[in-house]
Amino acid sequence: MMNSALDLAQELIARRSITPDDAGCQALLAGRLAAAGFACERLPFGSVANLWARRGTTAPLLCFAGHTDVVPPGPLEQWHSDPFTPSIRDGRLYGRGAADMKSAIASFVVAVEAFVREHPEHRGSIALLITSDEEGPSVDGTARVVEQLRARGEKIDFCIVGEPTSTEALGDTIKNGRRGSLSGRLTVRGRQGHIAYPQLASNPIHLLAPALAELTTMQWDAGTEYFPPTSWQVSNIHAGTGASNVIPDSVVLDFNFRFSTASSAQSLRARFESVLERHGLEFAVAWTVPSEPFLTTPAELVRAVEAAIEARVRRKPRLSTDGGTSDGRFIRTICPQIVELGVVNQSIHKIDEHVALDALEQLPLIYLEILRRLLG
Repeated sequence: MMNSALDLAQELIARRSITPDDAGCQALLAGRLAAAGFACERLPFGSVANLWARRGTTAPLLCFAGHTDVVPPGPLEQWHSDPFTPSIRDGRLYGRGAADMKSAIASFVVAVEAFVREHPEHRGSIALLITSDEEGPSVDGTARVVEQLRARGEKIDFCIVGEPTSTEALGDTIKNGRRGSLSGRLTVRGRQGHIAYPQLASNPIHLLAPALAELTTMQWDAGTEYFPPTSWQVSNIHAGTGASNVIPDSVVLDFNFRFSTASSAQSLRARFESVLERHGLEFAVAWTVPSEPFLTTPAELVRAVEAAIEARVRRKPRLSTDGGTSDGRFIRTICPQIVELGVVNQSIHKIDEHVALDALEQLPLIYLEILRRLLG
């Protein structure tokens, strides 16, 4: 299985699938899956390629979800080898997408192939949901596929997302949830004027400063057993006309909440705006559509994943909900149990991205063990 996963991972890395370009990755996967008895359905939306492959028609349905798109490689001269020419050295496979997340997709495929050989009449169903829009806007990818599945009444019982969740060693960390993400752009109005005559103007930066100081020290909630407290961070602040002697008429602040199930997007918006109102500011906030938090409490799927990891790599995984968002936020609407499990994430989105060769041996076996426990 290791050679098979390694070979397939190299074939995928060799395809220059910078988001949203799939570059033929999904056609390669569909060919392998069709040979294993999967019904493969292409679901393109706009410039995004999506693949829904399913074997079986009965419940429970175990779905492996992932993305074939990768982030741009950055300065090519800083790579020690071409990012789209897979290279093996020092016990590692190098290339863009090696860790995020073509190694997991390769491991998905060889695991389900092995399981089907072992259990050609397995109970329930197996599916793969693959998109080329995870690293991009995430509009025409998994979100649209889930809409299609919901419209035709398809539900997923268990989902494993192959995001690189491990921190130091394969299987040391799995995600059983993700925080929500809520962004906003705040505009505070003042009155423009000459900087030498501040009494004739109203400086919006000065007006905002006391409210900003309060917002940066607020405790939004205390978190939960599985989530850290909600955090609020400023990502950009901008004001000015370009002239050093002009008080601007407005200041613009970009910010983001990463929030737990202890808060909601609505409650955070209300508390945020109440601070601004209390400080008497003239303001407007443009809120983005939030990504809601989700959580899978330890039950059948979490237990199966933990047991598979312990059986294969003799490691007790840590449950975590930290990090950014994932496509699990879309899948949660049709699936009650979601776990993310993949390779070590230390090199993701970096120059010389890589995955350890032994991970390509062990990860397919972990996925295979999960299949055995849930559908065998």
